[in-house]
Amino acid sequence: MVVGIVTWDLHLNGCASLKDKRRILKSLKDRLHRRFNVSVAETAHQELWQRAELACCVMATDRRQAETVLGAADRLVAGDGFARIIDSTMSFV
Repeated sequence: MVVGIVTWDLHLNGCASLKDKRRILKSLKDRLHRRFNVSVAETAHQELWQRAELACCVMATDRRQAETVLGAADRLVAGDGFARIIDSTMSFV
C-alpha cells in the first residue's frame, strides 16, 4: 500500500474576495475528487484572497499507480483557467 501526496501552492487570478476564492477552490476540489477519487483539502493561506495551498492524497497498491493518478491531477490543476501553480511537491509513503 502506497500513499501519495501532492501539494500545490496556487495563485488565484481575479479573486476580489474570500467568496470568490471559495467558489474557485470548491470547483477545483470537486472536479479532482469526482474524476480521480482523491481527497483534497485547502491546507494554508485560508485568509488570503489570491493565494491558496491545496493538498491532494491518494492511496494505491503501488507507487506507479499513485504517480499516474497524481500526475493526472496535476495536469487538471495546471489546466485550470483560474488557478496558476506557483510551486508543487509530490511525496510517497
